[in-house]
Amino acid sequence: MEKVLKTGTTTVGVVCKDCIILGADKRATAGHFIANKDVDKVQIINDYLAVTTAGTVSDIQLMVKLIKAELKLKELRTKKQPTVEESANLLSSMVYANIRKMSMIPGVSHFLIGGYDTDKHLFDLYPDGSIAELNDFVSSGSGSMMAYGVLETKFKAGMSEEEGVNLVIQSLNAAIQRDSASGEGVDVFVIEKKGIRKAFHKMLNTRIQ
Repeated sequence: MEKVLKTGTTTVGVVCKDCIILGADKRATAGHFIANKDVDKVQIINDYLAVTTAGTVSDIQLMVKLIKAELKLKELRTKKQPTVEESANLLSSMVYANIRKMSMIPGVSHFLIGGYDTDKHLFDLYPDGSIAELNDFVSSGSGSMMAYGVLETKFKAGMSEEEGVNLVIQSLNAAIQRDSASGEGVDVFVIEKKGIRKAFHKMLNTRIQ
């Protein structure tokens, strides 16, 4: 059971001068089996908030659906847009409750949250429901150690968007080269004052023609 449910991934978040950069690989695994080669691990929640996903796929999908619905309901009730911090704390409470419920399958989900309201924000939402705001960078998943090696070496405060995107790509590439649970390709998103957009996408085609 544990081998079937075991998943791996690499996700990265970086704080730049005027934006947040989120990126992730494209591979989903079940133990040693590559279950999916084209997974969207960066999920757009609304016009100003996105998350990266790592953990048990079913729990991740449920958490993403619930946070989208809850934030929309909150906006309708209060007649105002929830802040990034409010959104992150709401999701953290959902993750806290989810992993502590009685279940044969552990509800593991690790999110990196990037958003922009009056300013840019990057949160690390750990699988136990704890939350921390970062002012530099963060990585999650089985390939995070390799990614951190690049981030620790090359990150500098006040980077431009282009520099941030390149750093995320380099850190994900390092993980893909050494972590068997990360691979297939890379997605990179920019979260800024104007909204959210995909800045980079590449699939790594290794099939013999």
